[in-house]
Amino acid sequence: MTIDYYNHHATNFVQSTLNVDMSILYKPFLALLPKNAFILDAGCGSGRDTKAFIDMGYKVEAIDASAEMVTHTTNISGVPATQKTFQEIKELEKYDAIWACASLLHVPKHELLGVLNQLTCALKNHGIWYMSFKYGEQERLKDGRAFTDMTETPLQNLVSHIPQLRILDIWQSLDSRPNREETWLNVIVQKMAQ
Repeated sequence: MTIDYYNHHATNFVQSTLNVDMSILYKPFLALLPKNAFILDAGCGSGRDTKAFIDMGYKVEAIDASAEMVTHTTNISGVPATQKTFQEIKELEKYDAIWACASLLHVPKHELLGVLNQLTCALKNHGIWYMSFKYGEQERLKDGRAFTDMTETPLQNLVSHIPQLRILDIWQSLDSRPNREETWLNVIVQKMAQ
Protein backbone atom coordinates (compact mmCIF):
# COMPACT_ATOMS: atom_id res chain seq x y z
CA MET A 1 0.00 0.00 0.00
CA THR A 2 2.66 2.54 1.04
CA ILE A 3 4.90 1.58 -1.89
CA ASP A 4 1.94 2.01 -4.26
CA TYR A 5 1.39 5.49 -2.84
CA TYR A 6 4.96 6.53 -3.64
CA ASN A 7 4.83 4.94 -7.09
CA HIS A 8 1.64 6.84 -7.95
CA HIS A 9 2.53 10.17 -6.27
CA ALA A 10 6.26 10.27 -6.97
CA THR A 11 6.33 13.56 -8.88
CA ASN A 12 4.34 15.46 -6.24
CA PHE A 13 6.41 13.94 -3.44
CA VAL A 14 9.67 14.90 -5.13
CA GLN A 15 8.44 18.46 -5.73
CA SER A 16 7.46 18.84 -2.06
CA THR A 17 10.70 17.45 -0.60
CA LEU A 18 13.56 17.99 -3.05
CA ASN A 19 14.44 21.56 -2.08
CA VAL A 20 13.89 21.33 1.68
CA ASP A 21 16.93 22.59 3.58
CA MET A 22 18.14 19.63 5.65
CA SER A 23 21.41 21.16 6.86
CA ILE A 24 20.24 21.32 10.49
CA LEU A 25 19.87 17.51 10.43
CA TYR A 26 22.95 16.80 8.29
CA LYS A 27 25.28 18.68 10.63
CA PRO A 28 25.17 16.45 13.76
CA PHE A 29 25.21 13.28 11.61
CA LEU A 30 28.08 14.25 9.32
CA ALA A 31 30.15 15.61 12.22
CA LEU A 32 30.51 12.01 13.45
CA LEU A 33 31.60 10.46 10.14
CA PRO A 34 35.13 9.74 8.92
CA LYS A 35 36.32 11.56 5.81
CA ASN A 36 35.11 9.82 2.62
CA ALA A 37 32.58 7.76 4.61
CA PHE A 38 30.41 5.24 2.75
CA ILE A 39 26.75 6.10 3.50
CA LEU A 40 23.67 3.98 2.88
CA ASP A 41 20.69 6.24 2.14
CA ALA A 42 18.04 3.78 3.35
CA GLY A 43 14.72 4.87 1.91
CA CYS A 44 16.19 7.51 -0.40
CA GLY A 45 12.87 8.98 -1.57
CA SER A 46 13.40 11.94 -3.88
CA GLY A 47 17.20 11.58 -3.92
CA ARG A 48 17.69 14.91 -2.15
CA ASP A 49 19.94 13.52 0.58
CA THR A 50 21.84 11.15 -1.71
CA LYS A 51 22.74 14.09 -3.96
CA ALA A 52 23.66 16.31 -1.00
CA PHE A 53 26.02 13.70 0.46
CA ILE A 54 27.63 13.00 -2.93
CA ASP A 55 28.10 16.74 -3.48
CA MET A 56 29.90 16.87 -0.10
CA GLY A 57 32.32 14.16 -1.19
CA TYR A 58 30.83 11.06 0.43
CA LYS A 59 30.33 7.72 -1.31
CA VAL A 60 26.62 6.86 -1.23
CA GLU A 61 24.52 3.80 -1.97
CA ALA A 62 20.81 4.55 -2.23
CA ILE A 63 17.89 2.15 -1.86
CA ASP A 64 14.11 2.54 -1.85
CA ALA A 65 11.20 0.11 -2.04
CA SER A 66 9.46 2.30 -4.64
CA ALA A 67 10.55 1.88 -8.27
CA GLU A 68 9.53 5.47 -9.02
CA MET A 69 11.60 6.85 -6.13
CA VAL A 70 14.58 4.82 -7.33
CA THR A 71 14.21 6.40 -10.78
CA HIS A 72 14.01 9.91 -9.33
CA THR A 73 17.02 9.37 -7.07
CA THR A 74 19.07 8.00 -9.95
CA ASN A 75 18.15 10.99 -12.14
CA ILE A 76 18.68 13.61 -9.43
CA SER A 77 21.88 12.25 -7.89
CA GLY A 78 23.57 10.68 -10.90
CA VAL A 79 24.12 7.52 -8.85
CA PRO A 80 22.16 4.38 -9.74
CA ALA A 81 19.79 3.70 -6.85
CA THR A 82 18.49 0.18 -6.18
CA GLN A 83 14.93 -0.97 -5.58
CA LYS A 84 15.12 -2.86 -2.29
CA THR A 85 13.13 -3.08 0.92
CA PHE A 86 14.74 -2.88 4.35
CA GLN A 87 13.93 -6.55 4.82
CA GLU A 88 16.05 -7.40 1.74
CA ILE A 89 19.23 -5.81 3.14
CA LYS A 90 21.69 -8.67 3.71
CA GLU A 91 25.03 -6.81 3.67
CA LEU A 92 27.44 -7.34 6.56
CA GLU A 93 29.56 -4.49 7.98
CA LYS A 94 29.55 -2.66 4.65
CA TYR A 95 28.63 0.93 5.53
CA ASP A 96 30.33 3.58 7.66
CA ALA A 97 26.94 5.24 8.16
CA ILE A 98 23.24 4.81 7.52
CA TRP A 99 20.87 7.68 6.82
CA ALA A 100 17.23 6.64 7.34
CA CYS A 101 15.41 9.96 7.20
CA ALA A 102 11.62 9.60 7.36
CA SER A 103 11.78 6.07 6.00
CA LEU A 104 11.72 3.55 8.86
CA LEU A 105 8.44 5.16 9.91
CA HIS A 106 6.74 3.08 7.21
CA VAL A 107 7.85 -0.22 8.76
CA PRO A 108 5.06 -1.90 10.79
CA LYS A 109 5.82 -1.81 14.52
CA HIS A 110 6.03 -5.61 14.79
CA GLU A 111 8.71 -5.66 12.05
CA LEU A 112 10.85 -2.78 13.32
CA LEU A 113 13.14 -4.78 15.59
CA GLY A 114 13.97 -7.23 12.79
CA VAL A 115 14.68 -4.37 10.37
CA LEU A 116 16.87 -2.60 12.94
CA ASN A 117 18.81 -5.84 13.43
CA GLN A 118 19.38 -6.22 9.68
CA LEU A 119 20.56 -2.63 9.32
CA THR A 120 22.80 -3.00 12.38
CA CYS A 121 24.48 -5.97 10.67
CA ALA A 122 25.04 -3.86 7.54
CA LEU A 123 26.77 -1.14 9.57
CA LYS A 124 30.50 -1.34 10.30
CA ASN A 125 31.68 -1.37 13.91
CA HIS A 126 31.68 2.22 15.25
CA GLY A 127 29.33 3.15 12.38
CA ILE A 128 26.85 6.00 12.76
CA TRP A 129 23.13 5.79 12.02
CA TYR A 130 20.55 8.58 11.80
CA MET A 131 16.83 7.79 11.78
CA SER A 132 13.66 9.84 12.18
CA PHE A 133 10.00 9.20 12.91
CA LYS A 134 6.91 11.36 13.13
CA TYR A 135 6.35 12.16 16.79
CA GLY A 136 3.59 10.13 18.41
CA GLU A 137 2.73 6.70 19.74
CA GLN A 138 0.41 5.15 17.21
CA GLU A 139 0.38 2.98 14.12
CA ARG A 140 -1.90 4.62 11.60
CA LEU A 141 -2.95 4.91 7.99
CA LYS A 142 -3.03 8.32 6.35
CA ASP A 143 -3.64 9.13 2.69
CA GLY A 144 -2.72 5.64 1.52
CA ARG A 145 0.43 5.27 3.64
CA ALA A 146 1.13 3.32 6.82
CA PHE A 147 3.01 5.09 9.62
CA THR A 148 4.61 3.91 12.84
CA ASP A 149 5.04 6.97 15.04
CA MET A 150 7.58 7.10 17.88
CA THR A 151 8.31 9.03 21.04
CA GLU A 152 11.53 8.88 23.04
CA THR A 153 10.76 6.03 25.46
CA PRO A 154 9.43 3.45 22.94
CA LEU A 155 12.34 4.20 20.59
CA GLN A 156 14.87 3.89 23.42
CA ASN A 157 13.25 0.59 24.43
CA LEU A 158 13.43 -0.68 20.84
CA VAL A 159 17.10 0.23 20.46
CA SER A 160 17.90 -1.35 23.85
CA HIS A 161 17.05 -4.78 22.35
CA ILE A 162 20.13 -4.51 20.11
CA PRO A 163 23.15 -4.63 22.46
CA GLN A 164 25.59 -3.23 19.87
CA LEU A 165 23.66 0.02 19.49
CA ARG A 166 24.21 3.03 21.71
CA ILE A 167 22.09 6.18 21.45
CA LEU A 168 24.33 9.23 21.02
CA ASP A 169 21.59 11.84 20.67
CA ILE A 170 17.82 12.00 20.57
CA TRP A 171 15.83 15.18 19.93
CA GLN A 172 12.64 16.64 18.53
CA SER A 173 12.46 18.99 15.55
CA LEU A 174 9.78 20.72 13.55
CA ASP A 175 9.05 19.86 9.93
CA SER A 176 11.14 21.99 7.56
CA ARG A 177 8.61 21.91 4.73
CA PRO A 178 6.43 24.99 4.17
CA ASN A 179 2.96 24.84 5.72
CA ARG A 180 3.79 21.71 7.75
CA GLU A 181 3.67 21.81 11.53
CA GLU A 182 4.54 18.21 12.38
CA THR A 183 7.03 17.30 15.07
CA TRP A 184 9.73 14.74 14.30
CA LEU A 185 11.75 12.49 16.58
CA ASN A 186 15.39 12.25 15.51
CA VAL A 187 17.97 9.83 16.85
CA ILE A 188 21.62 9.15 16.16
CA VAL A 189 23.00 5.78 17.25
CA GLN A 190 26.41 4.18 17.02
CA LYS A 191 27.26 0.52 16.55
CA MET A 192 29.77 -0.49 19.18
CA ALA A 193 32.34 -3.23 18.62
CA GLN A 194 31.39 -6.52 20.27
